Amino acid sequence: MIDIGFIGLGTMGRPMAGHLLAAGHRVLLHDVAPVAPELIAAGGVACESAKQIAEEADAVIIMVPDTPHVEAVLFGKDGVAAGISKGKIVVDMSSISPLATKEFAKKIEALGADYLDAPVSGGEVGAKAASLTIMVGGPERAFGTMKPVFDKMGKNVTHVGANGDGQTTKVANQIIVALTIEAVSEALLFASKAGADPALVRKALMGGFASSRILEVHGERMVKRNFEPGFRIELHQKDLNLALEGARSLGLSLPSTAVAQQLFSSCTAHGGKAWDHSAMVRALELMAGHEIAAS
Repeated sequence: MIDIGFIGLGTMGRPMAGHLLAAGHRVLLHDVAPVAPELIAAGGVACESAKQIAEEADAVIIMVPDTPHVEAVLFGKDGVAAGISKGKIVVDMSSISPLATKEFAKKIEALGADYLDAPVSGGEVGAKAASLTIMVGGPERAFGTMKPVFDKMGKNVTHVGANGDGQTTKVANQIIVALTIEAVSEALLFASKAGADPALVRKALMGGFASSRILEVHGERMVKRNFEPGFRIELHQKDLNLALEGARSLGLSLPSTAVAQQLFSSCTAHGGKAWDHSAMVRALELMAGHEIAAS
């Protein structure tokens, strides 16, 4: 069983590392904050730097918020690149720029190690339940080595292609999620304003072609006014920025994605950057002067 380094032990990373410890892996841990006591109690080994992690582990997993954070972990002072050696594997499970990912992969591969981009979908709930969807780009041989490790953290693990393709898949996922949240928001807002019970409307729609996981989970959040974050608006904004930046570089127009980003921006302007992304509905409610249900 391979030794695994895990860098980034926040909302997602902490339970993911916990699953690896529970599976019997030796797990070396590093974060900008002190390592959670429960991970140490479970057998995790705290390390002082990403460099130390890379020196001691067979594979290094990174789970941090954004592209600059990944770059700093990899190539900053005492970063992964300073300690990595031939035959090891670096896995970035963050959600970052596909273009930057390709450049990071080239630099790590030049040091003799393999690189996988393996972003996830499923949020905090999926991380805790080990039911994440994991989309992996990179060499087939490295994926084969890491597949049993991914299986400890997720239920739907797919090798989608070369380096950068995992991140591209995650961006596509976030486009679909944002636009579906927007559609559910409009539908329930329309129903409520027309005088129908949004909870019963949602229940009826769950039995038809409009049914979706977003309608099930986030539709319920909208009706119950529960916007405690499972996935924060500011993080979804970051992902849609990647989509819109990528679209510009490809000469594409993504008009509905741009609208969804503007709705998130409206929420942020009203103090909601840390709301759950289902709270996009609040931007539409503000324009309508009507809430789906009483707060």
